[in-house]
Amino acid sequence: MAQLELRGLAVQFGGVRAVDGLDLTLQDGELRCLIGPNGAGKSTTLDLICGKTAPTGGEILFDGRNITGLPEFRRARAGIGRKFQTPSVFRELTVIENLEIARSARPGVFSSLTVFRSRYPGRMQEVVELVELAEELHTRAGNLSHGQMQWLEIAMLLMQDARLILMDEPTAGMTIQETRKTGEIFASLRGSHTMIVVEHDMNFVRQIAGTVTVMDQGALLAEGSIQEVERDPAVRAAYLGDGGNGHA
Repeated sequence: MAQLELRGLAVQFGGVRAVDGLDLTLQDGELRCLIGPNGAGKSTTLDLICGKTAPTGGEILFDGRNITGLPEFRRARAGIGRKFQTPSVFRELTVIENLEIARSARPGVFSSLTVFRSRYPGRMQEVVELVELAEELHTRAGNLSHGQMQWLEIAMLLMQDARLILMDEPTAGMTIQETRKTGEIFASLRGSHTMIVVEHDMNFVRQIAGTVTVMDQGALLAEGSIQEVERDPAVRAAYLGDGGNGHA
């Protein structure tokens, strides 16, 4: 059974159809890159999946369950996590405090700070080693590099047990080295977590991509391997350009 299915998904803002009858299927543990020109509907699609925006048509199925009408917080509890382009971390708190907050099932931001260490030490160690923040546990998040802050937010989603992770331009503002490390993190998550990555950096897409979905004007334009979509004349005309290199 597919983990995520979008069936004829659509949303209209005024007279503009930002997403127009989109069909998309992801298997459990798949990493899918979602690319397309600005205004293609990529970020809006993530908004629809996580519940930030309500669709005007179509259905969203997660683990075979129709979640189209579920509010955002219930989708998060079901295992859908969203990472925005700007890191959403608590900058005044340390790395470990951010992770404690993310993992706590208790209501309220600070209620978890006294219970986390004894309940989840193994999982935390696993996650911080994955994102290479084991040496920064007591560093204030605001003092991390931009890339480290992005990795901290990914770690927070992992601590929330997000099984489907939606990432919107995760490498924006990163150095070449940070971008490469982010690709390694994603590769290590493949198979255990399902990921949709919206990205404009085609070099990064080439590094991580399994299947690539190309959107244009809110609709599906092409789908396949990175080599297949780069050779597609419609994709080249709409997005990649004659060279098909670099950023769009």
